[in-house]
Amino acid sequence: MILTVPLALVLSYLLGSLPAAAWVARARGVDIRRVGSGNSGATNVLRSLGAAPALAVALFDVLKGAAAVWLGRALGLDPLPAVLCGVAAVLGHNFSPFLGWRGGKGVATSFGAITAAAPVLGVGMLVIGVATVALTRFVSAGSILGAVAAVLLALVTAQPVWLTGIVTGLAALLIWQHRDNMRRLQAGNERRLGEPK
Repeated sequence: MILTVPLALVLSYLLGSLPAAAWVARARGVDIRRVGSGNSGATNVLRSLGAAPALAVALFDVLKGAAAVWLGRALGLDPLPAVLCGVAAVLGHNFSPFLGWRGGKGVATSFGAITAAAPVLGVGMLVIGVATVALTRFVSAGSILGAVAAVLLALVTAQPVWLTGIVTGLAALLIWQHRDNMRRLQAGNERRLGEPK
């Protein structure tokens, strides 16, 4: 067990670091780091390549987070280290060695990890996130409010302290990754979904 935990964390990090957005874009002759926001995530793929490639990337990124938690469980880890495998996948996505330690903002991968850890939190995150995007057409606002909703729901449903702490940490990282978006939201020049550049 002592060696199993580090092995699971490393494998989860590598799983999370698989850059689906970059691969899908490259297959279409595009370097995702040089178009749009330069971010290796589903939103940039949506704006740069269209809905179908973005959906494929989003599903892959969600599954990375969930699969990392499932991997930890399959290896017989206790709940805490198993969920930390999900955190490792998010870190791999955000800071991928395949992309020069760059990556996405971790929204889909965080959602996958949180949902695998506690489905009720994932559902809350999804509902609030999608509702916010539908009302405002700001993907960044939906991502941020969805993450905050997961934290509040963890508190309301009395999740274990360690799980609430992990969800809070993931939400804080997600919000930090969106710091430029928040500045643009405050300045009133954040792009809405479907808005031309």
